[in-house]
Amino acid sequence: MNPRLEALEPYPFERLARLHAGVRPPDTLSPILLSIGEPKHPTPDLVIDALKAELQNLNRYPSTRGTADLRASVAAWLTRRFHLPEDALDPERHILPCSGTREALFALAQAVIDPCGNDLALMPNPFYQIYEGAAILAGATPYFLNTTRETAYLPDFEAVPPSIWNRCKLLYICSPGNPSGSIMPKDMLTRLIELSDLYDFVIASDECYSEIYQDELAPPPGLLQVAAENGNLEFRRLVVFHSLSKRSNAPGLRSGFIAGDADLLEKFLLYRTYHGAALSLPVQSASAAAWRDEHHVIENRRLYREKFTKVTEILRGALRFTQPEAGFYLWPEIDGDDEVFSRMLLETTHVTVLPGRYLSRDAMGHNPGSGHVRMALVAPLEECVEAACRIRDFVTNHYPIRG
Repeated sequence: MNPRLEALEPYPFERLARLHAGVRPPDTLSPILLSIGEPKHPTPDLVIDALKAELQNLNRYPSTRGTADLRASVAAWLTRRFHLPEDALDPERHILPCSGTREALFALAQAVIDPCGNDLALMPNPFYQIYEGAAILAGATPYFLNTTRETAYLPDFEAVPPSIWNRCKLLYICSPGNPSGSIMPKDMLTRLIELSDLYDFVIASDECYSEIYQDELAPPPGLLQVAAENGNLEFRRLVVFHSLSKRSNAPGLRSGFIAGDADLLEKFLLYRTYHGAALSLPVQSASAAAWRDEHHVIENRRLYREKFTKVTEILRGALRFTQPEAGFYLWPEIDGDDEVFSRMLLETTHVTVLPGRYLSRDAMGHNPGSGHVRMALVAPLEECVEAACRIRDFVTNHYPIRG
């Protein structure tokens, strides 16, 4: 067996299951799951209809590169959404479909990292655990950049010494962030591009939450957008990842794309041809339909905005949190042990949340996720409101926390 497998940490939900083993929540309360970020809003009919219409093509092998129609729809969406020049993206060279961003985020590290080298893969902390696993299995060492309330839940890239940048071959960023919802401003993305040019590392920008944001007039900027605004239309060493899971409430479709540096994607296509991760033709047709439509995305944001408004009104003063700019997570601080809080909350209220330490690693002397819990506001509005009421009562009566 690959010895690097031994270095992988248990997945957060495996740890959560162990933590909650033996807990008996009240039978009188219905369970409410806020621990996993699985969208529960309806998948748009246009996606389902396009999927059904292409089922007769299940007898055909799909190409790894994807259909011209899918790549063209992605290029058009990226151009509209991030205000790119009309001819900036060539669907033949700058875009590859993938089986959801999780698969591609993992696979990219295997193609970029030299397993015989002394490479580092930098990533935010807390983070999406795929970043760490991808780095380890590719032969790199993860280097964690703590994000805390003091840093507005964004990495402090200026604190990274040159000796670390010199060994960096891959930088994972996530904006809007998981779990904080913090958005990297354009000047920070510009600085990262400068550092990438200086130290010759790839930036992998996970933008899967980019279409869920609070201010309809202020969508989060993207890495390719900032590169284009600074005259870098070759997108050197830059790739972005987008998915239909959150944007279009289609996590079961397992569909997304990677876009950016054409030379890098040419090599990545070679890797993926052997990796065997092509999307079926019905999935590609449904995906193209989803990327061409914005009406369902606007409605999706409205539903999340309504939940955040009501939930934060209930919890303000009971929990300490920063109002997220984007995403569908609430990332409150608690006074005390986040594992104890999660277990007691389930036992008392039948509400499940994820301890923050499960999303983080010890770095620079502490675990930045410790003392937080992650709440995914993916359940229907009524359930989210009910969960917030139960959490507020729990904090007030069983687990006092400073406001």
